[in-house]
Amino acid sequence: MVLEMKVPSPGESITEVEIATWLVEDGDYVEKDQPIAEVDSDKATLELPAEESGIITLKAEEGDAVAVGAVVCHIDMSAAKPDGAAAPKAEAPKAEEKKEAPKAEPVKETYATGTASPAAKKVLAEKGMSAADVQGTGKDGRVTKEDAVNAVPSMGTPGTGSRTSERKKLSMLRRKVAERV
Repeated sequence: MVLEMKVPSPGESITEVEIATWLVEDGDYVEKDQPIAEVDSDKATLELPAEESGIITLKAEEGDAVAVGAVVCHIDMSAAKPDGAAAPKAEAPKAEEKKEAPKAEPVKETYATGTASPAAKKVLAEKGMSAADVQGTGKDGRVTKEDAVNAVPSMGTPGTGSRTSERKKLSMLRRKVAERV
């Protein structure tokens, strides 16, 4: 049995929405109430949950303007849940933890070794450098903001003088705000 998922009405006076992003891919198995897409309207961005469990077939592309009540995807409810999909995901983190634990004791390295903190990443990005270019002095070798501030880029590294611009389509909410400003 195939269920046609239609765009629900996000509110009064809204006649169409835009598919902002699909959170699943065509042919994926989805669970009931799992978020499958984000839709933009004139007033808000909403998540679209799956109405039933099954294999999904997408009928609209990201960026498409879709009328309220239009079919955006089909869910094949007769499809069985794949056995191999859930089991490896549950076992994989345990295997990784076992691998990391012995490594952490003798070398004193962790996942954070050589990784920049969020503030340090921003400073390094402004300087055009990567975390690998800086020696971390934080806990377990983590690159701190102070390390990033004190780092000196090499002569070959370009500065922040680049003025590239990128054009992309505005969301429905931003278009409506721009229209009314």
